[in-house]
Amino acid sequence: MEDPSVLVRKLTRKNRRLESLLKKYKQNSHLQHALIQLSEQASTVAELTLLYPAIHSILEQYLPSKSFYVVLQNQFTQGLELSYFVDEKDGISVPLHEANHFSQGITGYVFKNRQTLYLNRQQMEHMSAQGLFKALGTQAEHWVGVPIFREKTIIGVMVSQNYAADEHYSEQQVELLEVMSLYLATAIERVKKRELLESEVKIRTRALMQSNEALNTEIEQRKRALERQQILFKIAELATQFSDIDDVYQQVHQIMRSITFADNLFIALHDKASNWLTFPYSVDEMTQYKPRPFANGYSELVITTERSQLIDTKRAQVLIDNEIVKRPDNYQLQNAATSWLGAPLKTAKGVIGLIACQAYNHEYEYNHEDVELISFVSNQIASVLQTHLANQALKASNLELEHRVAEKTKELRQTNLHLQMQIEERKKIEQQLYHDAHHDPLTTLPNRLLFLTQLEKTLQKYQRYPDNNFAVLFIDLDKFKDINDELGHQAGDQFLIWVSKAFSECIREHDLLARLAGDEFVILLDHLSDRQQAEDVAKRLIRVMQQPFCMKGVCMQSGASIGITYSNKDYKNTDEIIRDADAAMYYAKNAGRGRYEFYHPLLSAASTQSKQTEYHHLSALPVHFRSTEIVNMANHGQHIVMLEAFGEHPVLGSTSFDILKKFAAAKDEQLKIEMQLLGQALEQATNLGKAQTADVLFACSCAILESTTFGELKQLLSQRASNLCLLFDESEIRYASSMQLENLKELCSLGVAVGLNDFAKDRCDLALLSHIEFKYLLLSSTFSKRVLQQNSYDVQLQGILAVTALKSIQVIAKGPAILNFRSLLERHGLSLFFGKQQSLSGTSQSDPATAHESLPL
Repeated sequence: MEDPSVLVRKLTRKNRRLESLLKKYKQNSHLQHALIQLSEQASTVAELTLLYPAIHSILEQYLPSKSFYVVLQNQFTQGLELSYFVDEKDGISVPLHEANHFSQGITGYVFKNRQTLYLNRQQMEHMSAQGLFKALGTQAEHWVGVPIFREKTIIGVMVSQNYAADEHYSEQQVELLEVMSLYLATAIERVKKRELLESEVKIRTRALMQSNEALNTEIEQRKRALERQQILFKIAELATQFSDIDDVYQQVHQIMRSITFADNLFIALHDKASNWLTFPYSVDEMTQYKPRPFANGYSELVITTERSQLIDTKRAQVLIDNEIVKRPDNYQLQNAATSWLGAPLKTAKGVIGLIACQAYNHEYEYNHEDVELISFVSNQIASVLQTHLANQALKASNLELEHRVAEKTKELRQTNLHLQMQIEERKKIEQQLYHDAHHDPLTTLPNRLLFLTQLEKTLQKYQRYPDNNFAVLFIDLDKFKDINDELGHQAGDQFLIWVSKAFSECIREHDLLARLAGDEFVILLDHLSDRQQAEDVAKRLIRVMQQPFCMKGVCMQSGASIGITYSNKDYKNTDEIIRDADAAMYYAKNAGRGRYEFYHPLLSAASTQSKQTEYHHLSALPVHFRSTEIVNMANHGQHIVMLEAFGEHPVLGSTSFDILKKFAAAKDEQLKIEMQLLGQALEQATNLGKAQTADVLFACSCAILESTTFGELKQLLSQRASNLCLLFDESEIRYASSMQLENLKELCSLGVAVGLNDFAKDRCDLALLSHIEFKYLLLSSTFSKRVLQQNSYDVQLQGILAVTALKSIQVIAKGPAILNFRSLLERHGLSLFFGKQQSLSGTSQSDPATAHESLPL
């Protein structure tokens, strides 16, 4: 077996050899890459000034060469000249321009010895002390110079240096510089040949351009001829296309702009009879031209000589010195034109004026070519102007005749205008009288007459189109007499004005607000889709009236009692509508004020004292129950039934006990009746459970949760069926007392199923669902309808479904004909809906022993 130490030595030698080979391979790769880049630059750069920076950029990739320069020998002077120089410290501060600068330094030393030289700072100082060369510029820490050869002749030196002691040059880096220098001469030759070739191309191109100049001159002449022809066409169009002389002047200006500088231009006409100059058209940045007598100006010079005149500052001075041109005493020299060009307007009858252009502040200098052009154009323009001026004179004579006719016509119009003004005045008086007759003088609101007229139209429209529902709100202000007594009648008037403005902001633009008399207001709401819209308006009115009215430092609280009547096919005239709305208002006022109530027939039925007593005894009314099946689109095995109690009223017929209790019964009797109805509902739930297992929902009021009846309620529920679910209105639960809420939670703990009825009618309060363990949640019909109409309600529904899913609460959509929309509501995540309503055979409340038949599901 071989000795391990020998084996280690062999492996060490092999590693060294591999490292040496790797270093050589890397060096060769760098050399190859650098040469490829040098070749690419030599093939692409257009001149030597671009080649040297490219070489410098290549070298910076492989060695520290921020300070780099190239020196080449001038073949004529034989001196060394700098071709490229970049230095970190010296820049161009070294006197490179001095004669024999490089020949005396270390660069000249390398050039003479024709060998690569690499020195550090100490070596350079030592050799400089020996007098081998002079130390010039800032001493570098490391300096390497490589001779540049063309074949065997040295032509220059390439130098790289740095000023950092730790950045020395390796043998491979020096070798790279030497290899680059070998190819540098070839690259320089290639670039010089390219420069020479480009120079020859430029010379030939220049010769071709000179030969083309003659051709361009001929083309320009033809082009100028065509332009003049186009100008003639435009001038010819002036005679036919433009009837207004002002339009002609503007078109002339446009033509002048197309041939020369004409930012400042005027046209002057000479009247020989009066010997005056007029200026019908002028555009000038300095001067405003006004009619003046014929004098000794530039314009007069053009007219008298009948020749075009080109006047610059020198000629202007000569004309003034010779008194050919005289300037007025108030002339401002700083406003004088530096170049002026004018041409006469000649016709068969002689010179009629001139056209002139001028430039200020040497912005443009007119020349003889401009004189030729304006002379050519002016001759053509003159005839056109003469024609238009003649037409203008003819029009003037026609205008004089028209003026006489107009004067006569004006007299007739004045007479007609006077009559028209009298008619308009009478119309205004009639309109004011109509307004005064149909509007309240204090609040400017429509009065009773106008309101009844509009209500009559609305009723007739409803009778033709029953879908156009409407509502009337009868409003009586609370404590108005107190405001009059405390603050005075003037304050009362101001209060009524304030109320009218506040109410106007609570309704739509097409709704009608009117003042009937005193503190009574009435509103007509048209184009309604449901009763909820009328409720929303009533709530806004009540909320507005909760704000105090302040005057003279005293604030008083008022309010509003509102009665609402909704459109009904039984209405035959407007008196019935006002009567019912008024009855509902009095009911709201008697029920506590600051509230609203819808009209119900019981309000009219209980108008007499004798009948009122009879209807208060609800216990005497026969009772029957109706059940509504809850359709389950997701699970056909689950059965849910909604149970409702109805009383056979002698006036109203079969009416829900919820309505009957509201209008007729006192509170203690309501509780008694409700407990009796609950007992009968438990019997109905038992019978329905025997026929087929089903959850039975029954609506109750929070009054049964009060301490006086809660014990009786628990005893009643413990003796009967457990499939009955008690429903409580969301609005009652929201305002329930703490005792009622505690009793409701106790029912849940005893295993009694409870539900939330009419949820999200006014608002969506999800907090209610987290406090009490509800089993069912019945959405209000208003909310179910709005889910299909507005995206915002769909977002609220998704929130409800998310919370109820966490609490295992079943959500039911209820409302009239809700099944017609079940496919749409299913897309929103609902699966339970009110179904068909059926009657259960009823019993008299006085005879509970009569059988209660169950409804087959």
